[in-house]
Amino acid sequence: MKKVRVRFLLFVYDKTQKLYRKYFKKKKRQWQFNEEQLLQFKEDSLGRKLGEFYKKHGFSMIPKMENHDVHHLITGCGTQFEDEIAMQYLLLGNGKLNAHLLAAVVLGTLILPEYLKLYMKAYRKGQSMRPFYHWDFESLLWQNFDHLNDYIKQKETAVLY
Repeated sequence: MKKVRVRFLLFVYDKTQKLYRKYFKKKKRQWQFNEEQLLQFKEDSLGRKLGEFYKKHGFSMIPKMENHDVHHLITGCGTQFEDEIAMQYLLLGNGKLNAHLLAAVVLGTLILPEYLKLYMKAYRKGQSMRPFYHWDFESLLWQNFDHLNDYIKQKETAVLY
């Protein structure tokens, strides 16, 4: 039964992600790198890690959606459908809010409710991280991945004077 539910979610995602890119990402431009070029970055860089991610999973870059794949690297969220929903919860906890994300969270929860504990854990993880959902990761591809990852995982604290 889970296979049918996941197929339904994949169908909905396939139809809506094109609309999302067209209407919500119309001002955003496609990255100037491809998967092979990312593999030419320094070994410890974000760019190289992203290129290795694409190669490992057999994925290709989707124009205007490149940050989504960086989010997988930074959050440690997998690529199974329940992990995709969990990542949307994490981004919600991190402060991201738009119609597409809310639709994914609501529909994902209704269709795959058995993962609610995973989703709530991801939401709390997003709250514990520095807000990163709005960053331009293309400009950070040269940065050391581990340092960037460590920085994001350190929650900002308020300074009291």
